[in-house]
Amino acid sequence: DGHRHVSAEELFQEARSADIQVSLATIYNTLHQFTDAGLLREVPVDSGQSYFDTNVEHHHHFFVPETGEMMDIDDDAVHLETAPPPDGYAVERVDVVVRLRKVD
Repeated sequence: DGHRHVSAEELFQEARSADIQVSLATIYNTLHQFTDAGLLREVPVDSGQSYFDTNVEHHHHFFVPETGEMMDIDDDAVHLETAPPPDGYAVERVDVVVRLRKVD
């Protein structure tokens, strides 16, 4: 489908491998600017660790912590009910990250 899930660290390593001189801070700033502009979607997986998804349509994710692999789950494949929000608030969106582990 051409979509990608990447971390800032992965992009930094790819840039270094391609002999592109760029700082990790610049990569983070650029990824966040693209996210703010609606070109990427940030998917937090742990405290301080996020992946950036080129698929900005609403969907959910499988995540394999051991390998860092992330896979899309179609939005309509996940069914859940949300608690009613407090007065004065509305649910903007629900993001589900399902953590997987390999089984023998």
